[in-house]
Amino acid sequence: MHSGKQYSLKEFIIWTRRDIYWIFLLAAIPTALFDFFGFKWLAIPWVPIAMIGTAAAFIVGFRNTQTYNRLWEARQIYGSIVNTSRTWGIMAKDFITNSPALPATEEELHSIRKTLIYRHIAWLTALRFQLREKRAWENMDKPSNKEYQQLYKVLEYETTLEAELQKYLSQEELNYIVSKKNRATQIITLQSKHLTELTEKGLLSEFKHVALEDRLKDLFDHQGRCERIKNFPYPRQFASINMFFIRLFVIMLPFGLINEFAKLGEHCVWFTVPFSVIVGWVFNSMERVGESTENPFEGSANDVPITAMSRTIEIDLKDMLDETDLPPAITPINNILM
Repeated sequence: MHSGKQYSLKEFIIWTRRDIYWIFLLAAIPTALFDFFGFKWLAIPWVPIAMIGTAAAFIVGFRNTQTYNRLWEARQIYGSIVNTSRTWGIMAKDFITNSPALPATEEELHSIRKTLIYRHIAWLTALRFQLREKRAWENMDKPSNKEYQQLYKVLEYETTLEAELQKYLSQEELNYIVSKKNRATQIITLQSKHLTELTEKGLLSEFKHVALEDRLKDLFDHQGRCERIKNFPYPRQFASINMFFIRLFVIMLPFGLINEFAKLGEHCVWFTVPFSVIVGWVFNSMERVGESTENPFEGSANDVPITAMSRTIEIDLKDMLDETDLPPAITPINNILM
């Protein structure tokens, strides 16, 4: 997520400069053929090009609206995760009480509360690592995106899940979790099993057990919604037709502008090049913005900052345990917060 006031024009041009190069060539070649070699037949009427441009504008507007909706839904889901996590923390802290039949020391009760809260942080960790996994339809392998990624850090790409989970799980639980496919799901399963054991020991009443299980159900719901966005891309037919229309319009644009600028006088036809670049860049950039927004967990500069939000939750939960050695909040690097 860009946390600054706005992207600068320089950043945007650098990000799209490869597109500008090929748009420039697409405009310069037919203009040179028209002016130097007399290929007057290259000029075509403007009306069909304008009709294609109108269709392209509609489809790119539709796509950008839908990809923004995917991004905003992802942000809402993680906002719900923040709220549910805080609820889990306060319930885990206050619901675990002593049993007259099987009394426990305050240290033992604190250890149980810490285990439940730390295991939840492990769930957050496993979830964000799963959401950062690459998919075939994502766009981070494109040269411009890989180049821009050098300006910020994606924590999930610089360490391993196992190394991170060691901070929150016992060795036995860690060995169990890393052997599973969906680690986040199995961590919630461990939470449910632990709650049942606490209820059987009398440290958790039936009513409180049900209330905590409801929070686990909420976490499953949040995880499933994240996985739906991660594993179901913006429909490829709409993404493809958007690209086809934009590319067709940009390719045909100089052929329509040639005739218009040629009417202005000798050599005015060369105005075709800069204006083709400007108009083509506008349309192509709108397409690129939609493309960079459609996958809100892929590790791009426009992602939902799930790493920073998970760290915020971790700080809040550890603070509930009255711990003083809290991890620092994640701060933006070059205005990019991940």
